[in-house]
Amino acid sequence: MSQEFVQPINQTVQAMTIDGLTGFQKKIAGIEDLVYLTFGEPGFNIEDSIKDAVIDGVKNNHSHYAVAEGDLVLRQAAVDNYNEKFDLNFQGPENVVVTSGVTEAIYALFQTLLNPGDGVLIPTPAYPPYYAAINIIGGKMLKVDTSQSEFKITPQMVDDAIASADLPVKVILFNYPSNPTGATYTETELRALAETFKKHHIWVISDEIYAELTYDIKHVSMMKLLPEQTVMITGLSKSHAMTGYRIGFVIGSAEIIAEVSKVHDTLTFALPQVTQDGAIAALTQAKDAPAKMRKVYQRRRDFVVEKMTAMGFKVGNPQGAFYIFARIPEDFSAGVDGLDFAWALATEGGVGVAPGIAFSDQTAEYIRISYAANDDDLASGMERMAAWIDQKRASR
Repeated sequence: MSQEFVQPINQTVQAMTIDGLTGFQKKIAGIEDLVYLTFGEPGFNIEDSIKDAVIDGVKNNHSHYAVAEGDLVLRQAAVDNYNEKFDLNFQGPENVVVTSGVTEAIYALFQTLLNPGDGVLIPTPAYPPYYAAINIIGGKMLKVDTSQSEFKITPQMVDDAIASADLPVKVILFNYPSNPTGATYTETELRALAETFKKHHIWVISDEIYAELTYDIKHVSMMKLLPEQTVMITGLSKSHAMTGYRIGFVIGSAEIIAEVSKVHDTLTFALPQVTQDGAIAALTQAKDAPAKMRKVYQRRRDFVVEKMTAMGFKVGNPQGAFYIFARIPEDFSAGVDGLDFAWALATEGGVGVAPGIAFSDQTAEYIRISYAANDDDLASGMERMAAWIDQKRASR
């Protein structure tokens, strides 16, 4: 910046750093012949019906401004879809605003619900952009470490966090199945949490983007259990492999959606109509896409769990999403954290994984592997990792 022009920028933004997940991804980007098991990018192409809908939209000149809150047909399709899949009772388009992915949904909700200085409970480890969004908006983050409770928050932990807070606690951001751990909750566990959230009169932002990728257990939405205090965020990036389409949904009462829409208008105004055309097809013509992918992901999960357990990782029992959050083997952990381990694995072993410290300071000895990658990359990644670990052990 020129010395002649010294007008400062926003101090909060200036103090921000690139989050640990994105930063590490950039750090390893130049390594040749690297197998990437880092980001949650589904290794599937979208259904042909979705492609056809987008192509038809282009041909029919759907190039103008769309409805700000989202196409009415799409919003109704979203209501019908989530009512059917999660036994909810929404009425119509007034219960949904279409956002530019869950990322915008998070910002819009924090901006709607928080006053400067309001507290937000965040069970950790958690998706790093949560932290940045709270800081930018002026909320106060209250992290609740779940690393000693199988990566699940409990009613007692909520009670303790609120009791010890020295500021008003307004919201909990509750993500399940979880990124990065794959942990999710039984209905009994969720009902107990719902009672606790109700007792404390706090908003629940329920991030259920991975809800349709749940294994061994039925997903129960917090919206079903506590509708008057819950706002659900979800979208089509994970369920339909539509990450590039940026289709997110904020779903809740008509009253709260009307307020969220005010913020959405200033952030995005409206998504491109042609991508919304594709989203309509996803929810009406490709409804079985999540089930097809879920079978593949479950098989990949079982494969990676078996391989990593044999290498000496402590893997746990991921029941949703498409991540393995694993503690590095004990014989590697002395004086080495997950960041060092991940860097060495990338530079020496040719496998890119995410360091656990990107998600929480308490999980520095963990790494996260995405099994959204295709089968060949997963097989190659596991083979390379095993060979690298064996070589390291043999050289001691």
